[in-house]
Amino acid sequence: EENATRILNAFSEATGVDVQMVFLSSGPALSRIEAESNRPQADVWFGAPSENHILARERGLTQAYVSENADALPGNFRDPEGYWHAIYTNPLAVGVRTDILEGRGAPVPASWEDLLNPAYAGLIQMPSPQSSGTAYAVILTLAELWGEDRAFEYMRELNANVQTYTQSGTAPSGALGVGETPIALQFSPGFLKLADEGFPVEVIFPSEGVGYEVAAVSILQGAANEAEAQQLVDWITSVEGQEQLTANRTYFLPVRGDVSAGEGIPSLDDITLVSYSAAFASDNRERLIDRWADEV
Repeated sequence: EENATRILNAFSEATGVDVQMVFLSSGPALSRIEAESNRPQADVWFGAPSENHILARERGLTQAYVSENADALPGNFRDPEGYWHAIYTNPLAVGVRTDILEGRGAPVPASWEDLLNPAYAGLIQMPSPQSSGTAYAVILTLAELWGEDRAFEYMRELNANVQTYTQSGTAPSGALGVGETPIALQFSPGFLKLADEGFPVEVIFPSEGVGYEVAAVSILQGAANEAEAQQLVDWITSVEGQEQLTANRTYFLPVRGDVSAGEGIPSLDDITLVSYSAAFASDNRERLIDRWADEV
């Protein structure tokens, strides 16, 4: 929410367009957009992994607009007809309070398999796939690494070490910062921020590989402020807009190759990344989340 506010404030300063924001996790956001589809209360869906925007398109909730900057984005970072454009990308990561683990005599994990260590019983926080696109990315990552059945077997085993499943995808890093939990799982920005601010936090990218979100922006069907919505899409995909990710220390990785992520922010080239189909993610979202609720 803090990062979204900073980015949108920068947009307002650059364009003079006033922005009002409601902050929601991806699941509740999609539900609200659908519930309000006959009379949209918002113009833009800003953020959430791209598979959610694909689903919104399939449900007729968004409209096409090809930004003037579309060609500057990689092909997998935009809808060919302009229904969504990527705005940043981030890998999944494990954040660890090294001081707490050291005090408990527990090792620092380096892999997904390490997280099953009984020494971590009740010590891990991660978001719930039922409300968070971040947690859904975890399911997709593990399924891509090991196959779906093995992934669910792993998540059932991991459940014994989970302290709580949070509603928000960014809540685990907050809990890590205050010492409520020594191990947290989510996308990397919250952990990078804590480490940058001097907390005893180590950011781990599991050695087997991690999925990554491609957060996107869509213009809603029936948007009352369509011209201003198009301005936002153009601005956030421009060099100026992408540079705000770095200038505001959001710890998000830019989607344009001509914009630096900034000092201290790892390059995607330095992390073992796991790719999965955004279309598969969209088509199987309900099924996989229901399976998680039933089996995990």
